[in-house]
Amino acid sequence: MTYTPINLTQKLTTFSDHWSPKIIAQMNDYHFKLVKLQGDFVWHRHVDTDEVFLVLQGSMQIDFRDGSVALRAGEMFIVPKGIEHKPWAEKECHVLLVEPAGTVNTGDAGGDLTADNASWV
Repeated sequence: MTYTPINLTQKLTTFSDHWSPKIIAQMNDYHFKLVKLQGDFVWHRHVDTDEVFLVLQGSMQIDFRDGSVALRAGEMFIVPKGIEHKPWAEKECHVLLVEPAGTVNTGDAGGDLTADNASWV
């Protein structure tokens, strides 16, 4: 086994695309993913899993049909499974996602913003 820490800042320099999560680690059946957000995403839900958003840099908002939550660097929010939501960020925002392996970023919505959910950096 190699005892090497995962450097989030270095990993974030390896890609520039928005809304395309990259896997950086796996713990049991969960993936840790880095993603850069900017602009609007799609309304979607994850029927079978909660979704963790941990903001590393910048700020973002997650809209819900009945409200919203604003997140800044150092803040985390868990979207409960089955809850329709739409994340967005006015300026580029760096986020760590934690979710079960194989989770599709667009959930039940699909579409052009669906990312390869097996992309590692």
